[in-house]
Amino acid sequence: MDIPSEVAAAAADPSPNVRYWWVNHKRTHRQELDGEFLWSPKRKQSTAESESSHNMTRVMPGDVVFAYSFTGGTVRAVGVVLSRAREAPNPFDQGAQRKNGGGHRGWQVTVRFAELSQPWHPKDHVEQWSRLLPEKHAPLRSSGDANPAIYLASVPQKLAQTLRRLIGTEVDELIEGITQRAGSNFPDDVAEEALLQRVDLTPAAKIDLLKARRGQGVFRANLEGVETACRLTGLLDRRHLRAIHIKPWRKSDDAEKLDGCNGLLLSPHLEHLFCRGYISFSDSGELLVSRYLNPAVLDKWGLQLPRYVDEFRPEQCRYLDYHRREVFERHVGGRRKSTEDSGEPAAGDPVDAEPVSPVTIYGVE
Repeated sequence: MDIPSEVAAAAADPSPNVRYWWVNHKRTHRQELDGEFLWSPKRKQSTAESESSHNMTRVMPGDVVFAYSFTGGTVRAVGVVLSRAREAPNPFDQGAQRKNGGGHRGWQVTVRFAELSQPWHPKDHVEQWSRLLPEKHAPLRSSGDANPAIYLASVPQKLAQTLRRLIGTEVDELIEGITQRAGSNFPDDVAEEALLQRVDLTPAAKIDLLKARRGQGVFRANLEGVETACRLTGLLDRRHLRAIHIKPWRKSDDAEKLDGCNGLLLSPHLEHLFCRGYISFSDSGELLVSRYLNPAVLDKWGLQLPRYVDEFRPEQCRYLDYHRREVFERHVGGRRKSTEDSGEPAAGDPVDAEPVSPVTIYGVE
């Protein structure tokens, strides 16, 4: 198996933990939440303000932001960062933009926010979080009041986890909802951006890993040494086959991203079903079909059940085990949770696409 040595050496740490930030909104609270952005001027006078400006350039896609409003002294929303910082004029000074062709320049970051059903009051829980504040550039004071000199501050992991626990499970639900609405490619985009920022890999190693996301390069060559055709259609023409990861690229460590045993060659329509958790395979080669897959799909695409393919190699089975546990049937029929709860079909969904009794379900007789 051809895996570059520098990639193998870095494989122990597949991805950094999610980072957390705290933004102190003053009068611009509503504009930034509704406009889905953060903005901070570049030119700052105090050390604290300079730190906030520097933090704007450190924010990465996938990071989580706690949004505090001075109005009411509460955390009103949480957000997920969708882009890195870019230069932008002051969005709050339209007059200056018209007068001097852009106004004061600053850093702008796209953040999608979701508001809490009940604002959270830091002062009500001071004793539980104040000892976790950083010594410098803390967004809050030990009294529970916000630090007016700080716009954007990094939140240490222990403090972030404490805040999530105190605010409640709604934080996790909102973060998940934002991530889902950002699109199916967003998690991979986050992982790719994190990979590009790493300093432990050579440029060539980064290229190999990025090509692997798209089913190209070293990964494709390694995979074609293991798989020779689409297991379900039997198609041999590799020009029309997708090289995909069994354990998703973003969840794999560096070595797993390039491991040919962590892949399949599938026809495009089957790649769609496999990557979205509508089908999987047992180690012995039985096709497993999600209870949420519309039976019409099986009929129109000629997937007759029961269906068996060749038994998988032991090296492939650990990846298939991950797929069955973490991907298979995890998309709940491809519907948004809120739509499913209401009982109404989502726009564009066929009315007969409700979950049906499983044809073949992993772990169920």
